[in-house]
Amino acid sequence: MYMKLKDGKAKVLTFSYDDATVEDIRLIEILDKNGLKGTFNVNTGLYLPEETVREKYVGRMKLSEARELYINSGHEVAVHGLTHLYMGRIKPDEVITEILEDRKNIEQQYGILARGMAYPGGLFNDEIMATARKCGIRYGRTTKSTENFTFPQDWLAFHPTCRHKSPNLMELAKKFVEEDVKHISENWLFCVWGHSREFSRDDNWDVIEKFAEYVGCKDDVWYATNIEICDYVTAYERLETSMDKSTVYNPSAVDVWFSHKNQVYCVKAGETLSL
Repeated sequence: MYMKLKDGKAKVLTFSYDDATVEDIRLIEILDKNGLKGTFNVNTGLYLPEETVREKYVGRMKLSEARELYINSGHEVAVHGLTHLYMGRIKPDEVITEILEDRKNIEQQYGILARGMAYPGGLFNDEIMATARKCGIRYGRTTKSTENFTFPQDWLAFHPTCRHKSPNLMELAKKFVEEDVKHISENWLFCVWGHSREFSRDDNWDVIEKFAEYVGCKDDVWYATNIEICDYVTAYERLETSMDKSTVYNPSAVDVWFSHKNQVYCVKAGETLSL
């Protein structure tokens, strides 16, 4: 048996953007236009005060702006530390506070379960990963680009494919879109990360517009948030099988696709499937 992705596909694409700045509004418009989905990592202790009058439409969002943008958007809101402290440079009790308070606020403000995060500044270690796991975090996205399409070995060290600023962005996109996954046992995960404010700062919104148009709306690609991918892989790993692989039980709440003897099957949530 080999894992396949949603609807039997072998490719999945996701985005992960940090800090909840007003440029996320334009970025989400671009993603939505092209059928793409992503995750937005929020520092709930750093919203712009509601009474602030903007001189320019840049910088961090007010809570009211963030709620209007993210709630019911189809995109994920995830933890990024209450006040964006670099977790590799603070005390263990401060790490716990940064994660738990941010998670609690997100859940109250957006009416969701917050189970993913991006490490502020990309700083993490084994102790921070263990702390995140104890705080109910299912995955932690780093800033260490792989420049390939591999899945994480440990979801608390979820390394993205590349930053949108990578000079190899479109080369990777071309490979992801145009090349076929060569073996039934393979699946490709393309994760792009960054900060939407960089597009305004660098005056290069065309980079993400061009990329999104090129990779979007492809029939053989699953477009998902970070947590959707993590949950799916976890559901596959929870499948239970008979010794001869003729019976498969799915105890999760997620439909799962897999291949067996070069044929693709779907075992629905809670279903026992005889092959």
